Parts: sequence; structure tokens; C-alpha cells
Amino acid sequence: MGNPWLAIEAGADPAERIRTVRRAHAAFLSDGTVAPPVRQVVADSWRRSARACAAPDGVAPVELDEAALHSYREAHPLARAMPVFRELLGTIAQDGVHLLAVCDPQGRLLWVEGHPGVLRRAARMNFVVGARWDERHAGTNAPGTALAADHAVQIFATEHYNRRAQPWTCAAAPLHDPRTGRLLGAVDITGGDHLASPHSLALVQATARAAEAHLAVRARESGTHLTALGRDEALLVRDGERLRLGRRHSEIMVLLAHHPAGLTGEQLAVLLYGEREVRPVTLRAELARLRQLVGPLLRSRPYRLGAPVETDLCAVEREVMSHHLTSALDTYRGPLLPSSEAPGIRRLRTALEDRVRRALLAAGDPDQLRGWAHTPWGEHDLEIREALVDALPERSPARAASAAAAGRLRTEYGLTAGRTGPRTEPADRTGAAAP
Repeated sequence: MGNPWLAIEAGADPAERIRTVRRAHAAFLSDGTVAPPVRQVVADSWRRSARACAAPDGVAPVELDEAALHSYREAHPLARAMPVFRELLGTIAQDGVHLLAVCDPQGRLLWVEGHPGVLRRAARMNFVVGARWDERHAGTNAPGTALAADHAVQIFATEHYNRRAQPWTCAAAPLHDPRTGRLLGAVDITGGDHLASPHSLALVQATARAAEAHLAVRARESGTHLTALGRDEALLVRDGERLRLGRRHSEIMVLLAHHPAGLTGEQLAVLLYGEREVRPVTLRAELARLRQLVGPLLRSRPYRLGAPVETDLCAVEREVMSHHLTSALDTYRGPLLPSSEAPGIRRLRTALEDRVRRALLAAGDPDQLRGWAHTPWGEHDLEIREALVDALPERSPARAASAAAAGRLRTEYGLTAGRTGPRTEPADRTGAAAP
């Protein structure tokens, strides 16, 4: 088949495909084997679903109640794209056959719209707002698999891992922040077998691109943005123009954005160079070169930014303070300017990481803890690993694997005595009890 993301090639018999894939699905659940005509993208998704212990007959959990859903989705970036979704897919969603759904990066459905009769049928499998439809919780499905593969995809009938979803066919496409590339969620259309055509996949792809273009225009209208998490060289976006800054200029921009009232030359020098002996002309030369790049955005006496600059650092801090930890983790793409040795940056980096970690430990959500533990900056975090062990069900296979990983870290850190219960004392990153 030419396009592996399309469910059925031209000329194929849908009814026969449903039967053969149903047999393949039963065989996979029985012995773990999978073979054609199951598409590779579906086979990969089935394997991920099985590893995550997704239930083949369960229902997706509802994670956001009405109050939490309202505040979360009101602040979500995709709220600004809903007019585009409704304009391009709204007619389809009201035709009595289809549903329009939009989810966040965790697969939680934020909007599900369509004819009341179709909404009632979908509710029987918990395809409702607030429910989590990522592969871990709902198995193979278009929005969940689009998020996992980061690609538009169709899922046809018995290709769904969960049998409750097999009467449906769906097509979904992921959406990204046009400024940072961060995954924002996915847009989905769900309906009958007729959706297994090139047109439905092309439609959701075109809708996703139109929504991203709409968000890009809104971003240009909303000011200047600086992205510095997980990057050694910050990205400045202003009036739609993207400028990658050098390392020293990245440090200066982050520090000035964090001190909107401004800094004297002496204060800025200490934050950049510490106690090292640096001639004032060195800093002035760096600032002159930066002014050539950003123009009047950089002001002096004191050194400051001439217009508000939104940073991803401030966004994470704001989301943690508002208890929107999922959004904070989406925004946190890694440590602040990780290669920087500037004292001011190192303090900001450590403070932000500590704030996010403490929020994670306080929330105790196993998916969030697991996500942090599987990142390059969290893989050696013993405290997070042990909190994950505490958060997982006692008989979960994932708990045993997490306990083994925590044990290896304890040995690596010279803490050979294993834990016997939940932590009750404050600890540092290695898990050693605070003095």
C-alpha cells in the first residue's frame, strides 16, 4: 500500500478486512503474534498497548471532572483553534454520523462535539470529554496513536485494540505549537467504516495545518516569545520572525526577561560571570552585538527589555503555581540552557527543576512520575523513581521494573539498603535522607 497511514488500499473489501483483522487481533491477544494484513503502524500500536497493560475490553478512565475540565481547557492553547476546527469540521460533526474531538498531549478529550444521538452512542465506550484516550489507557485509536506516532493516521474498525471501539473508524492528526514545535494535542473525526478513505485523512491533516497557521498568526499578534528550556541556544520569536541566539546572548536575554525592572552592568556581569575578573568592555561588547540582532528591544541604563517577553521558563512557573502540572510538564522541554555555566542561569535552572520535581512528588501521579523518570534529565533521579514505586499498584509489572531501576540507582549512589515503605523524610536527588 502506498500510504501506510491510510487504513485501506484502493479496491480492498472493507468487510473482508474487518474479518481478517479481527482474527489477527484475537491471535495477538492470545499469543502476541501479529502478521499481515495488519498494518505496521497498527501492529506497533498493539504492542505498545499490550506493554502498557491496556484493557482490550475496558473503558477509558475519566480524569477531568467538570470543574477541572472547564478551567484546564479554557487555558489550553487549542482553545484558540476551536473556531478553525468548527468551521472546517463542524458540518461533519452535526450530520448525525460523525463526531469532532480534540484532545491534549496526554490523550484527554477536551472537546467532543456532534449530533446528540452519536454522542450518546460514543458515551457507551466513554468517548466523552475528560476521558483519557491515549494508547496506555484506551489502546490503539486514532487520537491516541496519532499522539504516539506524531503523525496523522486512520484506525479502521477492528484495528482498534479495545473491542468496545471496534464498531467505529476514526482519523486524527497531531497539532504542534508553531513557535516551539511542542505537541499540543490532536484533532479527530470519528464515525463509521466510510471514514476509511483518503479524504478523511486528508481532511484532518488539512484542518490541523490550518489550526497551526491560525495559532501562528495569533502568536505574532501576541508579542515576543523566548524559548530556552532544553536548548543551549535560545529561540526568540518576534513578529513571526525566528532568531536563534548564541549562547551568551541567550543567557543575557533570559536574565533580562527574568528581571523586567532591569539590571545594572555590575549586576548583569555578576549573573553572567560570577566572581571572575571581567573587564566592563567585554560585557558592553556582548550587549552591542545583541542590540544589532534585536534592535530597540534591548534598552540600557539600566539594561532591560523594552517590551514584555514571554519565556517558557515563566510559563512553567505559572502553570505549576496554578496546579496545571500536566501543562507544566508539556512546556518543560528540559533544563534551562543546560550547557550554561553562568551563575544566574544555574540558579534559575536549579530553582525551576526543583519546583517541578516537588510538584511531581506532591501529586504522586504514576504517569507523570514515569514520564519524568524516562527523560534524560530524570533518568538518574532516585527520589522520583522511588515515588513511582510507591504510586504504582502492588501487583503491577511496571512496579517491579521501577523498583529494580530504583535499586540499581541506590547501588550506584552507594545507598545499598533498600527502602521498605513510602518516604516520610525530605531527601535530596539521590534519595539520601536530609540531615
